[in-house]
Amino acid sequence: MATLFISDLHLEDSQPAVTGWLLDFLSGPARTADAVYILGDLFEFWIGDDALSVTARQVAQATSALNAAGVPCYFMHGNRDFLLGEAYATQARLELLPDALMVDLYGTPTLLLHGDSLCTDDTEYQRFRQQSRNPKWQAHILALSAEERLQLARSARDASSAHTGSISMDIMDVNETAVRDAFKEYRVKRMIHGHTHRPAVHKHRLEDGSDAERIVLSDWYTAGSYLRVNADQVESIGIPSTSR
Repeated sequence: MATLFISDLHLEDSQPAVTGWLLDFLSGPARTADAVYILGDLFEFWIGDDALSVTARQVAQATSALNAAGVPCYFMHGNRDFLLGEAYATQARLELLPDALMVDLYGTPTLLLHGDSLCTDDTEYQRFRQQSRNPKWQAHILALSAEERLQLARSARDASSAHTGSISMDIMDVNETAVRDAFKEYRVKRMIHGHTHRPAVHKHRLEDGSDAERIVLSDWYTAGSYLRVNADQVESIGIPSTSR
């Protein structure tokens, strides 16, 4: 048995192939897992639990079936789907997680994050992140009509694309001090996150001289993949593409 991790799928109705990869994953490898963790940006955008897309309904059906099969599925908000709420989580039988969570993975304490909180050099984004996590701001947005929210989401996506195209990739990547601070705060030697779209395994030397490991999950823009963790091994596994 093993625990599986995915992030940064950026699902939307216009990309049915990516949704197909997820459905294959949830009906295949996930069915034999101890648990599945989705570490943010499952959806390209989220305008509220009262305005579900076709894709969102498909995902809810699949994650509900996974839960019914005895495999718990956990969801952590990303920078695109931070408005996903309790109503959808209940429908999809997802357990909502805080922005940072320490779990024991087969004897190894591991910190789980989406990853955006580590990108502290991108000060413009960090200002938006602080605003978007404010309950009053969220309530104001959710009080708008679905069409207004959709327009805001599209505008925010366009602004995000313009922003990322105007600054260096290094600024959008994690800050080493923020990473070390997170290791120290949670007293762990392993971290798993997504967000940066730079899948890799990084080694860090902590201030006490010990070594720590940071695993970055892959996005699903060109192919689906998941991280499989058990007591003996950590490996990234691709999801074979199938036509639907």
